[in-house]
Amino acid sequence: MKNYLAPIVIASVLTIIFVVLIKQRAQAQNTGPQSTDKKGATISDAGPPVYVTEIPAGYRDWKLISVAREEGTLDDIRAILGNDPAIKAYREGTPFPEGAIIARIAWGFDASEENNKTFGRRQSFIAGAPKNGVQFMVKDSKKYASTGGWGYAHFNEKDMKPANEASMQSCFPCHQAIKSRDYIFTRYSP
Repeated sequence: MKNYLAPIVIASVLTIIFVVLIKQRAQAQNTGPQSTDKKGATISDAGPPVYVTEIPAGYRDWKLISVAREEGTLDDIRAILGNDPAIKAYREGTPFPEGAIIARIAWGFDASEENNKTFGRRQSFIAGAPKNGVQFMVKDSKKYASTGGWGYAHFNEKDMKPANEASMQSCFPCHQAIKSRDYIFTRYSP
C-alpha cells in the first residue's frame, strides 16, 4: 500500500495546483482593465450579455420622439428622446443605423392644483419629480448581437448609477415582442 500512496498524493497535489492556476488565469482575464467605446459604454471581454453602463452625453438636448403615460405600478409620464441618427431614421422611415440612441426619461404624473383652481375642477396634470430613472437603448449590432443589436441601460433617478445586471435581464425579452419594429416600442409623433 505504501508504494501506491506517494504517487496518489503527488498526483492529487499536482491536480489541485493545476486547478488553482486555471482559476487564477480565468479570473485575470475577466478582471482586466475595461475599455469604453466612443459613446462611453463599457466594452466587456466576458461576452454577452453586455449592458450600457455610461449615460450618453448630452441626452437632455436630444429631440423629442414622443410622450407616454404609464399607469399601474410605474405611474409616470415620460418623454422619449432620440439622438440625431435615431431621429433621422424615424423621420425617413429607415432602419435604425449603428450609433442610434433612444432615451426615456420619466416624472411623476401629478395634478396641477394651480391649473385645477382656474378650471374649477380636477383636469390638469403636470410632470412632477423625476421618477423611474433614465433608460437608454444603444444600437450596435456587433457589440449587442445577442440582444437584437441593441444595448439596454437603466440609471436610477436618485444617484444616476446603472442598475445591476440582474435587473437588466428583463429588457430584451420584453422588447422581443416587437422584433418586427427593430425592438422599438415608441412610434414617432411628428
